[in-house]
Amino acid sequence: MTSPKKILIVCGEPSGDLHASNLIKDLLSLDSSIRFFGMGGSLCRKAGVDITFDISGLAIIGLVEVFQKIFTVGKAYNSILKKADAEKPDLAILVDYPGFNLRLAAELKKRSIPVVYYISPQVWAWGKNRVNIIKKCVRKILVFFKFEEELYKTYGVDAQFVGHPLLDTVKMSMSKEEFLKKYGLPRDKPIIALLPGSRPGEIGTLLPIMAGAAAIIKKSGHDIQFAVSKHPDLDMELYRKALQASDIDAKLIEGGAYDLVGSSDLALVASGTATLETAIIGTPLVITYKVGLGTLIAYNLVAKTRFLGIVNIIADKEIAPEFLQYDATPENIAAKLLELIRDKAKLSAMRDELAKVKSSLGAPGASMRAARAILSLS
Repeated sequence: MTSPKKILIVCGEPSGDLHASNLIKDLLSLDSSIRFFGMGGSLCRKAGVDITFDISGLAIIGLVEVFQKIFTVGKAYNSILKKADAEKPDLAILVDYPGFNLRLAAELKKRSIPVVYYISPQVWAWGKNRVNIIKKCVRKILVFFKFEEELYKTYGVDAQFVGHPLLDTVKMSMSKEEFLKKYGLPRDKPIIALLPGSRPGEIGTLLPIMAGAAAIIKKSGHDIQFAVSKHPDLDMELYRKALQASDIDAKLIEGGAYDLVGSSDLALVASGTATLETAIIGTPLVITYKVGLGTLIAYNLVAKTRFLGIVNIIADKEIAPEFLQYDATPENIAAKLLELIRDKAKLSAMRDELAKVKSSLGAPGASMRAARAILSLS
């Protein structure tokens, strides 16, 4: 295959939009003649993608949300296939979003369109039946974790570990002193950061639990301050509503999640990409998450891992305590946070383990390595 001049790129979530946009920038820096079209969000559009279907409103957490948005997802799928038939791209890059993209990969295979998969589906968590689809329909898969490369290669899949692109993007923009001054936070009180996720459903479910834990800690007599990471794309009222039942005086930090985490002594984090970002920064953390009953039943039927937090999955042991589903109560979480905040040795040991996780992610420059791997396909 000669260097592709027309590439279909498909992502379905904000994290995929971020990683895809950085990959696109690196591909264009190597070959400015490439034209991109497909499905993505504002970052992909800004990077130069001709957006066939915008992903705003597509974010899905569990099975209930899938059924609620099934017609929107179907519309997106059909529009992408129709555009692919019209454009006949030289290559397709499918980014994460496996429920959608693995089905799409099979259809693209029928059309003799080579497929590169960027960001592996979590086959190690949800069972390995998807490996067979990838082996059959995907030309090459570029993975963020070394253990993923090893797993795929045992099944005969062309997999390449490129490292994790978060190493290039997760950086504080100011010192702790500057952060405290900017947000009017006293320097003599420990900070616990609350990161409830980036989806409205996560804020509505998890932030009241986090705030409840913070209220218990406040009543225990510990002089600790709390700050909530607010996603810039979400309405402030969503956060105020989630916090209104608690009497904590939490500072809302908009768009400065990395500075907040890096300036905090401890973080309470919704399971997801934020747990790995917190690990890269090196702040000790507790993980929590809660989903609907239908999603929980489905997960329990197929889950193949002991942990939900990616930090613990990478380490293959519990580094960061997890409080999931029925265990995700303010009382349980507050007790663990208080235990950690009192025990400096445990916090120090967790920082050491998080440093090991970070070192396992490879070196900076992952998206450029991925771009070179894509252009070297022949």
